[in-house]
Amino acid sequence: MPVFTARIENGVARLVFDRPPLNIVDLATAREMERVLGDVTARDDVDVVLLEARGRVFSAGVDVPDHLPGRGEQMIPAFHAVCLALQEMAAPVVAAVHAPAIGGGCELALACDLVIAARSATFSQPEIRLGVIAPFASLVLPERIGSALAADLLLTGRALTADEALSAGIVSRVADDPGFPAAVDGLIDELRALSPSSLRIAKRALRMKHPPPRPAEIAAVEQLYLRELMNSPDAVEGLRSFMEKRPPGWTPADPRRT
Repeated sequence: MPVFTARIENGVARLVFDRPPLNIVDLATAREMERVLGDVTARDDVDVVLLEARGRVFSAGVDVPDHLPGRGEQMIPAFHAVCLALQEMAAPVVAAVHAPAIGGGCELALACDLVIAARSATFSQPEIRLGVIAPFASLVLPERIGSALAADLLLTGRALTADEALSAGIVSRVADDPGFPAAVDGLIDELRALSPSSLRIAKRALRMKHPPPRPAEIAAVEQLYLRELMNSPDAVEGLRSFMEKRPPGWTPADPRRT
């Protein structure tokens, strides 16, 4: 059964991620997502794109075992291809985040133009707690929310509430949970009432001053992740300790560096 589908109707491409229970992205899922996004991009009848998910989380991100050496070399570029496909859509892309967006799930939202969140949703990049980093978010967050708050989120892994994310600039709108579906439909209707060609030009204009991460920048941070980070013992230890449900045993600091 497909876990990522697109339904196009009246100019709206509704992308639905439905991989219970946590909407985790493994390598097969990332490739399926990239294929579906490619199909949507090739259409000339799409004026607005909506990314939404089913279940108790929006997405818990990339599958932890797929970060490990031997898998990460394929997984990280495949996931970034999904983020690039979202951010490079000509039409406006809206993320409807109804529940926690964790790690790669938060990065999927960051790849979209507008983010509408249910009040109970949270946004976090907890990768550092596993001894790894969030490559795409490391490029997007400083530009989006400023270097100080980006450092706080990426260096501590703490979560923001939907209202905090709104104040920070990650989220565009917040709606109470019972009215969230109606609020999403309302935003889509607002966009559908506008000129599709003008919306595309407006999106291009917005990016002249604040462009999204370029493929070369993403490739560079991928190399930092794969060539340096994943050759450190703490990265592997952090991932394995999470999988084995035990506290990590970090490498002691070198006293010669103090």
